[in-house]
Amino acid sequence: MLITIITLALAAAGFVWGRIRADIVALIALLVLTLSGILSPQEALSGFSNPIVVMMVGLFIVGGAIFNTGLAKMIGAKLSHLGNGSPNRLFLVVVLATGLIGGFVSNTGTVALMLPIVVSMAAASGASVSRFLMPLAFASSIGGMLTLIGTPPNLVIAETWEEHSGQPLTIFSFLPTGLICLVAGTVLLIPLSRLLSLKKQMPGSSQARRSLADIVEEYNLIHYLWRVDVPASSPISGLSLGALSLRANYGVDVLELRVERRGLIKNVTQEAPSASSVIEEGDILFIRGPRQNVERFVTDYGLRIADDNDESRRHLDFYDIGLAEIVVLPNSGVLKETIAGLDFRKTYNVNILGVRRGGEYITDKLGDRKVAKGDVLLVQGTWKAIEKISRNTQNWVVLGEPESQASRVTIDYKAPMAAIIMLAMISGLVFSSVPAVFIVLSAAVLMMLTGCFRTIADAYGTINWESIVLIAAMMPMSFALEKTGVSETVSVALVDALGGIGPHWLMAGIYFTTSLLTLFISNTATAVLMAPIAVQSAVAYGVSPLPMLFAVTFGASLCFMSPFSTPPNALVMPAGQYTFMDYVRVGAPLQLILGLLMIFTIPFFFPF
Repeated sequence: MLITIITLALAAAGFVWGRIRADIVALIALLVLTLSGILSPQEALSGFSNPIVVMMVGLFIVGGAIFNTGLAKMIGAKLSHLGNGSPNRLFLVVVLATGLIGGFVSNTGTVALMLPIVVSMAAASGASVSRFLMPLAFASSIGGMLTLIGTPPNLVIAETWEEHSGQPLTIFSFLPTGLICLVAGTVLLIPLSRLLSLKKQMPGSSQARRSLADIVEEYNLIHYLWRVDVPASSPISGLSLGALSLRANYGVDVLELRVERRGLIKNVTQEAPSASSVIEEGDILFIRGPRQNVERFVTDYGLRIADDNDESRRHLDFYDIGLAEIVVLPNSGVLKETIAGLDFRKTYNVNILGVRRGGEYITDKLGDRKVAKGDVLLVQGTWKAIEKISRNTQNWVVLGEPESQASRVTIDYKAPMAAIIMLAMISGLVFSSVPAVFIVLSAAVLMMLTGCFRTIADAYGTINWESIVLIAAMMPMSFALEKTGVSETVSVALVDALGGIGPHWLMAGIYFTTSLLTLFISNTATAVLMAPIAVQSAVAYGVSPLPMLFAVTFGASLCFMSPFSTPPNALVMPAGQYTFMDYVRVGAPLQLILGLLMIFTIPFFFPF
């Protein structure tokens, strides 16, 4: 028992100290308990195979797809509109929406669903994301108290009550107390969340990155940019760009060759144009040049040009092809070469679209221009080609990381597919009898198979392994507390001390004992441990066990002062850049006040 208590105390101190990552602290504690013989290897590793942990992995991928397809940005814009520009109204929209969703979807699933939406919304409104994410996690836990299926501890006490009384709880038995808790929690979070908005972001976190759209604007690439569609009747079908000699004959350049295929799943294929690129019917060309030149080309080949009101004609997408700037080194072998002489299209399969020389941006008549010291060349090609050109470090340096930049490109045409999968997942979680973990994993796999990520590596890159390891390493702590008798000793002692004063005091003892245990072990494990103790204590005292069981589930679920007490708390920790003490400052008063409120509210709806 002593080893367990000391280990958990040191782990808690390590979390508060914050110098070592939380997941490493959890792993150290797990290793100590295992090597000391308290936990068996099977028990120690059980957290990594726990359905909740596996489900979190799937939810990270689903959330990443929601963000990657721009769906999060779209939903965030709708929520921002409801907020009407007011930070407090925006805050209320987020908290209440999360709470209501949390009543029907697991709190972990709710946070994973809402996290990318809230991040996009905060970025668009210029608000501090730190103010929203911790309340988001707390609201999901509070919302779970609205229904029977909202959180696992509710199911635990429902099963215990049915075994004792033979009477089942309905899906909305929790609604009256849950609504009071949600309203009170929302009111309390408004002032408490202001403490989070004062947080300083980590260095570099607020630093704006130059997006591809910024580069397009800087080089004025959309000036004289035209979208041209190739109809079935056009004689251009089957001709290569090299055969057309567009620059020589018409004074225009093709920046992109696109193929769109519509069906159940929309697919878009982009090609960086080269002399060998063949034009087929249904293709879309993005051409840069004077309008009169483009119109002459269109007329000669029976093509269709988008009118001035068509926004698509002034919008370049970067699904398969991208842009990058390369800085020519002072000792480069390409100095004084002409742009045409470099022949990047043949050598690297990329096109040079412009040159930045000092403060001047050059995009016209590039072929005869000579490369000078300090020039920055804007190149266009497939992301793979740009990655290849970045390996030549003798002559130039590519600004940024092409692969990283490619992974940040929004695949917006897949947003409808991501929305369908997300809604199907939510429906499955609410109405299906299939275990939640398999529903979530199915959604994650579908997100990858339907192209909501550029690559499978991008999908795996959305998983926050710090949160996964933290939760997986902390879950086996329940075995240690139970095997060494710590849980039962603490629980029974508190109940014995408070039970003689009155039923309210007994319920308060059960509530806060449960709340205390949930700081160290999962809320589900705590509910399983405390439910039979609550029933035995109520029977011995001669009162109904039902309010005591409700005290257990509320005490287990409304745990806010630790990042590892519930998966939602851990999920938002990295994105919000929170420390352990942030949870204490905001979560402790919220947990205490809601606890006192529930102690007086529960007996009103469920008398002793």
